[in-house]
Amino acid sequence: MSGLELIAAVLGVTAVWLTVKQNAWCWPIGLIMVLIYGWLFYEVKLYSGMLLQLAYAVLQLYGWWQWKRPDRVDQARRVSHLPLRKLLWGLMAGLGLSSALGAAMAGWTDAAAPWLDATLTGFSLVAQLWMAHKRVQCWPLWIVVDIVYVGLYLQQQLYFTAGFFGVLTLIAVRGWLQWRRDPALVPA
Repeated sequence: MSGLELIAAVLGVTAVWLTVKQNAWCWPIGLIMVLIYGWLFYEVKLYSGMLLQLAYAVLQLYGWWQWKRPDRVDQARRVSHLPLRKLLWGLMAGLGLSSALGAAMAGWTDAAAPWLDATLTGFSLVAQLWMAHKRVQCWPLWIVVDIVYVGLYLQQQLYFTAGFFGVLTLIAVRGWLQWRRDPALVPA
């Protein structure tokens, strides 16, 4: 399984790096990566992570559409700040989803880390949605989530994936710095 894990990690680094560069190829490459990770997480009983990959598959298509907007190029997404109210609503949604999913995983499955996996899943969905909308605040949320994921994956002996998330943390810092300096940045 480590060969497949390595392929997914390489695809993931590529996809996130392309995201930082605002290159729409990040989305189809990311789609392949999340499908591989969905399988891997099923194998190690990280069921919330597996469900997250399925949601990511849909969000990869949504993000691609948001960034390209083939029907109206002038409406394609530009980097922008999330207003405080929407930021707080997003974080509350992440907390609510995390709580519901954690309770379901703890009560109905043999998940390896039901609460932590669910919490990371809830907030990853928020960060991914913000990324699809090119919100600068996606990056600091990714930084926090990625750091915690490193520990979870080390615990599950998914070493390539832990390393991948370590690299993602560094790329997220770069993405945050780069998007904040984007000359087309739309203020909140």
